[in-house]
Amino acid sequence: MENKLMMRLVIATEAILFISLMITYVYFDLSVGFTKQSINYLDIKSTGIFSVLLFSSSFTLVQAEKNYSEGKIKKLKIWLFATIVLGSVFLFGQAKEYFKLLNNHFNISLDVFSTNFFTLTGFHAFHVIIGLILLIIVFILTLAGDFDRPNSTALSSIGMYWHFVDIVWILVFTLVYVLPYLLK
Repeated sequence: MENKLMMRLVIATEAILFISLMITYVYFDLSVGFTKQSINYLDIKSTGIFSVLLFSSSFTLVQAEKNYSEGKIKKLKIWLFATIVLGSVFLFGQAKEYFKLLNNHFNISLDVFSTNFFTLTGFHAFHVIIGLILLIIVFILTLAGDFDRPNSTALSSIGMYWHFVDIVWILVFTLVYVLPYLLK
C-alpha cells in the first residue's frame, strides 16, 4: 500500500512539472509566436506512429498486471517484455527525430520554439527512461524467480507511473505536433 501512496505523490509532483512546462509552451506560443518554419521541422507522421507504439505499451502493461495478479508468471514475462520493447521503440523514434533535427541545425538555442520543444519532449523522454528502468528491474526479478507473489504492489505502482507517462505524451503530442499542424 505504501508503494501506491508514494507513487501517487511522485506522480502529483511530476504532474505539476509537466503542467508548468506546457503552460510555458503555450505562453511563448501565444506571446512570441512560433514560426511556421520551426514547426515544419517536425515529422508528425513518424512521431504519430511511434506515439501509437507508446500508447500500446499501456495495453501490454495492463495485460502484464492482470497476469501477475492471476499468478501467471510466464505470461507476465511476455507482456512485460512487450511493454519494454514498445517503450524502447518509442525512445528510438524520439532519438531518431532528435538526430534528424540536429542534423538540420534545429537545436535547443535556435529559437523559442526549439527551446520549448526540446525541454518538453526531453523531460518526457527522461520519464520514459525512468519507467523503462523500473520495468526492466521487475522483468529481471521475474526472470530470476524473485517476483512471483501476486500480493505485491510494486508492479501496479510502476504501472501507475507508466500510464501517467503515456497520458502526458498524449498532451505533449497534441500540443506540440497536432495543434500547430492543424493551425498552420
